[in-house]
Amino acid sequence: MLRPNRLRPAAGLTLVELLVVMTVFMTLMAIAIPHLMRARDIANEASAVASLRTVSTAQATYQQTFGVGYAPTLGTLGPPAGGGPTAAAADLIDQVLAAGSKAGYSFFYVAVDADGDGRMDSFTLRASPIVPGQTGNKFFFTDETNVIRFSLAGPATAASTPIPPQ
Repeated sequence: MLRPNRLRPAAGLTLVELLVVMTVFMTLMAIAIPHLMRARDIANEASAVASLRTVSTAQATYQQTFGVGYAPTLGTLGPPAGGGPTAAAADLIDQVLAAGSKAGYSFFYVAVDADGDGRMDSFTLRASPIVPGQTGNKFFFTDETNVIRFSLAGPATAASTPIPPQ
């Protein structure tokens, strides 16, 4: 007759031990996930500010290189389909930013020909989170002054709080 070996413990975890492990794991996840999401929001916001700076620099280069004022569209600053840079496709910003959406933010560009001479005299560029509260919390704005401004309440404007220069 076979008798069970009472000296060797059972293999694996008991149900109570498994529940304790799962409780500890879920508690750690409840603490970590909001911090990870906030870190992603901060990274998206930093990327939006960097993109605004990139466009401002590209605008200065566009003006000097082509002598036709500011770019008429954001896409104009992007890469050409073929060949070298032209006033219609200056190759000063990447294709993703030129399309108007990058790292959880949408970019809205408006160029203005104030005196009707065909040259864009000014521009505004807004960056808004694609899903406010999930892809970012701040709204950003810049124009030909190259001052980047932000708002937490909604789309930023020329009257919004400037971010400190870096």
